[in-house]
Amino acid sequence: MYRRILPRALLALAICAGLATPAQAAQSLAEVQAKVQLLEEEATTAAEGAQEAKVKLAALTRTLNGIKAKAAVQGQTLSALQKSLGTIAVEQYKAGGLGQSLELLFSSDPTLYLSSAGALDAISRRKSLQLRTYQAAQQRLSATTLTVNDKMSLVAAAEKKFRAQSAMAQEKLAQAEALLSKLTKAERERLAKLAAAQEDADQASSQAAARALTGVSGRAGIAIKYALKQIGDRYVFGAAGLVTWDCSGLTMRAYQAAGVSLPHSSAAQSRMGKKVSLKSLKPGDLLFFGHPVSHVGMYIGGGKMVHAPRSGSRVKVTTSGSLGSKPLVGARRF
Repeated sequence: MYRRILPRALLALAICAGLATPAQAAQSLAEVQAKVQLLEEEATTAAEGAQEAKVKLAALTRTLNGIKAKAAVQGQTLSALQKSLGTIAVEQYKAGGLGQSLELLFSSDPTLYLSSAGALDAISRRKSLQLRTYQAAQQRLSATTLTVNDKMSLVAAAEKKFRAQSAMAQEKLAQAEALLSKLTKAERERLAKLAAAQEDADQASSQAAARALTGVSGRAGIAIKYALKQIGDRYVFGAAGLVTWDCSGLTMRAYQAAGVSLPHSSAAQSRMGKKVSLKSLKPGDLLFFGHPVSHVGMYIGGGKMVHAPRSGSRVKVTTSGSLGSKPLVGARRF
């Protein structure tokens, strides 16, 4: 393929540089192109891993904030109960001084107090309910504090994974750039033209497929129509419109237009909706790829899907089979 279209002058330069034959020179370019595309796909996989970590981080942060708010309320309740019990102490003092039980109550060692709560016989029965309430409130606050600490550890782990996956995605792209930098300027230009020509051809066939699609209604129809309008838009890590997209950003916005809320992560989306057999696909079903899931596309019927493939590519319509090293592993209906 490349031997036919590589300029003669470039082939001559390649031979002079030590590449034995024009065929070998063309093969070298083809190999570089394949390696670059593989690295771009690996970068996309890492980026989707980062998106999943980001979704988990957001959910954990919301949970943590809720638990912290709960702990604050519990702390206020505990303070109010302690103040109420202080009134009891004053009353007991007026009646004859502080007994051993009340000294335990206001001890600086809460464990000593809790373990000796049953010995507070100097307090009148009418106050025993408040004491039990105080003890229960303190125990709840302790449990909530432990939960806060646990969630903070999970948040830190999610943040670490997000940073690692993001760094991996950028590293893969850097490796692709390093490969390209080893080519001559003419070779880089030729590969760029070939890639652009392929993208233009894909865009033309994708638009033809979009025009030919009819008869899909309901939520699926709205989502498909939205996704098809983005044909030709560039893929960008973490993007969710309105002019650049990643795979899960595209499906998220498409279904958002249809009134369905989805997270910005292909792995997270693969756990939502209704599982459907790959033999029973309908237009609008989301298709998931990879072990673990790292890509999503939207089925439009006729063995085709619309998706945002990878870095260096654009939103397009393609066949709905496996994508290179990423097998088709499941489908969901919304």
